[in-house]
Amino acid sequence: MQSASNGPAAVLIGPPGSGKSTVGLLLADRLGLPFRDTDADVEAAAGKTVSDVFVEDGEERFRELEAEAVRSALADHPGVLALGGGAILHEATQKLLAGHRVVYLQVGLDQAVRRVGLASARPLLVLNPRSRLRTLMEERRPIYERLAAVVVKTDDREPEDVVAEIEAAL
Repeated sequence: MQSASNGPAAVLIGPPGSGKSTVGLLLADRLGLPFRDTDADVEAAAGKTVSDVFVEDGEERFRELEAEAVRSALADHPGVLALGGGAILHEATQKLLAGHRVVYLQVGLDQAVRRVGLASARPLLVLNPRSRLRTLMEERRPIYERLAAVVVKTDDREPEDVVAEIEAAL
């Protein structure tokens, strides 16, 4: 499992509620590296929240901004990188992830719902969030699994335990 030159030490992927941001921050801290979240990069580039980009500009525009944020971060971020749950849907992003240390944080539906909350401001989960989250997780699981060099289950685990497993695997 080689890291692309000058790329991230680890790239975290997974559905909403899998713990990418929480685990990513802890892992970066443990490794003494910076943490970066592509959703935050999208918000900085757009000058508004992810939800506002979806509502005002549409999902297609959000995905364009997200793909650019991922491309940029994979090229120059040396730390731990968390990708938005749907970033892996972009074919160019899938190709760019080859050769990186990709960690799939796997979570069950019940845990994801509990972590995300059903009254969430997540744009893709607005109508019938539990059903929508189930569909997203089922559609994306094969892609997450194919891209991952490491798969870590996060259900009923403390973030520190997940971080220790990732650190050992890397």
